[in-house]
Amino acid sequence: MEEELKCPVCGSLFREPIILPCSHNVCLPCARTIAVQTPENEQHLPCAAGGGVDHADKLSLHSETDSGYGSYTPSLKSPNGVRVLPLVPAPPGAAAAQRGAGPAGSSLTCPQCHRSASLDQRGLRGFQRNRLLEAIVQRYQQGRAAAAAAKCQLCDRSPPEPAAVLCEQCDVLYCAACQLRCHPARGPFAKHRLVPPPGAPGPPGGGDGGGKGAGGGRKLPTCAEHDLENYSMYCVSCRSPVCYQCLEDGRHGKHDVKALGAVWKQHKAQLSQALNGVSDKAKEAKEFLVQLKNLLQQIQENGLDYEACLVAQCDALVDALTRQKAKLLTKVTKEREHKLKVVWDQINHCTLKLRQSTGLMEYCLEVIKENDPSGFLQISDALIKRVQVSQEQWVKGALEPKVSAEFDLTLDSEPLLQAIHQLDFIQMKCRVPPVPLLQLEKCCTRNNSVTLAWRMPPLSHNPVEGYILELDDGDGGQFREVYVGKETLCTIDGLHFNSTYNARVKAFNSSGVGPYSKTVILQTSDVAWFTFDPSSAHRDIVLSNDNQTATCSSYDDRVVLGTAAFSKGVHYWELHVDRYDNHPDPAFGIARINVVKDMMLGKDDKAWAMYVDNNRSWFMHCNSHTNRTEGGVCKGATVGVLLDLNKHNLTFYINGQQQGPPAFENVEGVFMPALSLNRNVQVTVLRLPLPV
Repeated sequence: MEEELKCPVCGSLFREPIILPCSHNVCLPCARTIAVQTPENEQHLPCAAGGGVDHADKLSLHSETDSGYGSYTPSLKSPNGVRVLPLVPAPPGAAAAQRGAGPAGSSLTCPQCHRSASLDQRGLRGFQRNRLLEAIVQRYQQGRAAAAAAKCQLCDRSPPEPAAVLCEQCDVLYCAACQLRCHPARGPFAKHRLVPPPGAPGPPGGGDGGGKGAGGGRKLPTCAEHDLENYSMYCVSCRSPVCYQCLEDGRHGKHDVKALGAVWKQHKAQLSQALNGVSDKAKEAKEFLVQLKNLLQQIQENGLDYEACLVAQCDALVDALTRQKAKLLTKVTKEREHKLKVVWDQINHCTLKLRQSTGLMEYCLEVIKENDPSGFLQISDALIKRVQVSQEQWVKGALEPKVSAEFDLTLDSEPLLQAIHQLDFIQMKCRVPPVPLLQLEKCCTRNNSVTLAWRMPPLSHNPVEGYILELDDGDGGQFREVYVGKETLCTIDGLHFNSTYNARVKAFNSSGVGPYSKTVILQTSDVAWFTFDPSSAHRDIVLSNDNQTATCSSYDDRVVLGTAAFSKGVHYWELHVDRYDNHPDPAFGIARINVVKDMMLGKDDKAWAMYVDNNRSWFMHCNSHTNRTEGGVCKGATVGVLLDLNKHNLTFYINGQQQGPPAFENVEGVFMPALSLNRNVQVTVLRLPLPV
């Protein structure tokens, strides 16, 4: 857990940690060293909490094409390997900035995700203090100090050995050796209770009493804006706790506000549920390490057996075999060393992953023990995501041995004497791979996409060079190849809605193709629905409302795609314009998966779009503008997109009115809903049942 409590800049335990807008933490003294001054003409958005500023506008992200101020230009490394910005000389009159109250126009770059955020007049004090993390660090330091101070009271050694147990009846600390010698578990000592020494870590999930109420005996935190008010509610839109005075001020009037305690319990439950998955994987990893260590012993034993057999065969041959014996022994040794190296590499890799997962688990358990709702909710979202990502790292055969303990080597000692100089190992006859096993618990469908996963049977020694995945046409027709490769997980997009697909997989190697697996039946969704896809969106796109609402942190046009792909039928969807400032030109339409994401939709040959301002609209494809039509958008407008793949055309609507004739003809292929916008626009996709 100690790695979770270290600052990414200085590599030491956190001191006065503050929470950056990207949810990462950094020491307040370290934050002063990585803050940079921005020229007066450089525009930044305030990032400190409060003031009614939209959460999406708290970040000011910079690309390599920006002016360079506040962007990530690494030149130094912190003790734990994270690159940070060099210290910039403070301008005249900036002494207050060094104390945490920097002037407006400064910015701070997160040393972990490299996102840059601007500072307002409050400077670094505008960021919230992570009280929960401070409390965990303090407990950790106290526990470590107490554990270091616990020494055996009966040791003859100087200095005494660290205490291993404490007898509650004798009230004496014992090391392991003194316990066996002076306090045996028999006779009158059998009924004595031995416990860990003071300061030793308790069992996972152990509480700390929990009888101090919601505040754990500490003073309840007060609102940063209203010193006399305690936090009592939680604004879901801003992701921050608020007081009643904040609600009365009206800054959260249209936001989703919930009771602080209810959200606290909900996020605790989510984190606990995510931890269960990581805990199961950690248990599997421990069992896997035992399996690997047994495999090491088997490889050693089998290697010795092969060497003995080889020596016996070579000794029975004439002197000519002696010259070849050393060469053959070398090949066996290389084979054994290769297998041992592969297994040791797996052990080291799995041990590292297990240590990281265990550290994260211990840290999360400490977080769950915390009774400060507001402090917990400051980091719960980011922590839940980290736990989910940690659970996903164990997929794709991570807990399966990469080599077997068997040596597939056979010495042919029958040839005539004149063939001795050609004597060499021959590989055991390679057979085709066995039947792959479909992992039904990982096979699933989403909209018109299907995901399949498989693995080879355990203890399968036949080599596998790749897999062939086949899928029928959704109507019971012939199978066709949809994937050939080495991966054991595959997602196929762009299938037909409301269709039943049959899938099967087989493995192949140099000897041929193995038999098919069992056939799995997958049903695509009967009604299409999509949200915006965060995995394929441009990094400047900001999604919220369960990925149903999109805006942008850049003044340039950026593209985001929907999660559904259409290749057949008639589809209609609507998007609501939530915000429209300074007359920008958002574009609505369809695109292929490889559309360019850093310019307006329709400027390349992978997208078909209608871009619109507050007065009129145009159709655009391959940067060609056509069909200017009167009728624009404003805040509250609705834009409809009708994709008819039966007639192969695309039509647009604004507030229910069709914008000219069908915008494009001869539209064929697989398309995804698409949108381009900048920071002056916010759009929400409306949940409509789409015809298929």
